[in-house]
Parts: sequence; C-alpha cells; structure tokens
Amino acid sequence: MFDFSSREASALTLLRCQEALEKGETNVVAEVLKGQGTFYEMNHYPEGDVFDTSSGSQYYYHAHRGPEQEHGHFHLFLRVSAFDKDIAPARGEEVSEHWPEGDEALMHLVGISMDAYGLPQGLFVTNRWVTDETWFSAEDVIRHLDRFAVTHATPNWAVNLWLTAFLRLFREEIIALIRERDRQIAAARKSAPGADVLEDRHLEILAWQPVDLAATLAPFVRK
Repeated sequence: MFDFSSREASALTLLRCQEALEKGETNVVAEVLKGQGTFYEMNHYPEGDVFDTSSGSQYYYHAHRGPEQEHGHFHLFLRVSAFDKDIAPARGEEVSEHWPEGDEALMHLVGISMDAYGLPQGLFVTNRWVTDETWFSAEDVIRHLDRFAVTHATPNWAVNLWLTAFLRLFREEIIALIRERDRQIAAARKSAPGADVLEDRHLEILAWQPVDLAATLAPFVRK
C-alpha cells in the first residue's frame, strides 16, 4: 500500500507513481488533460475539479499568465470538512469582497508550476483574490497541510497519489512559502493602511520557490 507517513515514505510513493507514468509514456499533466478536449487558458482541468470527500481535499490544473516556460499549474485546496473545529478566518483584514464561508469555505495550500514536459518546476502561493479562497493565517494553513490526500482513482490514481506525496516531500519549502505570504501581506498592509490588500491585483504571486524533483528524489532512489 502507498505510504505518506514520512518524507522518505512519500518520496518512495512518488517514485513509484513517476515510474508507472513513465512506463505508460505519460505524465501527471497529460493524464489530467486526457479526454478533456482543447486546452483553454483559465479553464479548470479536469472539468469540475477533483475532490476527495473522505479527506476534504480538492485540486485542479489550469493555465494563465505565469512564469516563463510554464505550461500550467496545479492548485491544491482543503474544504471545510478537513478543517479543525476551532479554525476561523484571519482577523484584522479589511474585507471589500465576499469570502467563501460556511460549507463553501476554502483553504488554498499551494500552487505547483509545471513545465512543458509535465514536470514540476516551482512552488508558489498567491493572494486571496487569485483563488477566491477564505483567508486563513499562515500557521492555520500550515497545521492543515498534512490533511491533503487524494487517494481514489479519478481521473488517475497515479496522479492523485503523486500530488499527495509531492506536498509531503516538499512540506518544509511549502511552509516557508506560506509564512512569506503573510509577511508580504503584512508589508502591503503597512504601506496602504485601510486598503483591502487581499484584493490588490498588483499583488498576485506572493512567494515562489523553484524545485528540482530529480535532485530531491535522488537520495531515495534504490540502487
């Protein structure tokens, strides 16, 4: 069975998924787009997003303006069923737009930038308006990270396990990005008192970290 209990276990799971996809001459992006027709910018793929109701997890793939050489990116989320009972949206924010609430509450975890070969090239976090999320503090998001898990077979079992393992493999990098996200927002708020900086279209990608999947996996490859 696939194991996500540690960084090493997640690395080995990701390797197994990667090997299975490569044997089929495919990759995570190709599988998500399979059977979806013409690839249009801004559309979510697969259509209707991917949900795992047992864990409250959600993801989708899409493309729009982004880093050079990017084909598109995944957005990973948690829904309200995954939240701690005591969690509440971040306080002290100027709110000029409606935030999802109640059963529609949505927590964005991280974006994964993919290249034209279907391989990850970077991690990023965004401002609230980009994903229309409910805004939670960095520490609240961080304590929920390990709850993301998509383990069913739609649209592709290997892709779902790959994403689940990937988040755990790069957990420390993601934590650093989420904390930097809040630092950027705090700085923007200080520069523009009274403004709703979470809706500022000039603030989109708040933090970015390049990744090298092959180098990260190298210590876990069995000789």
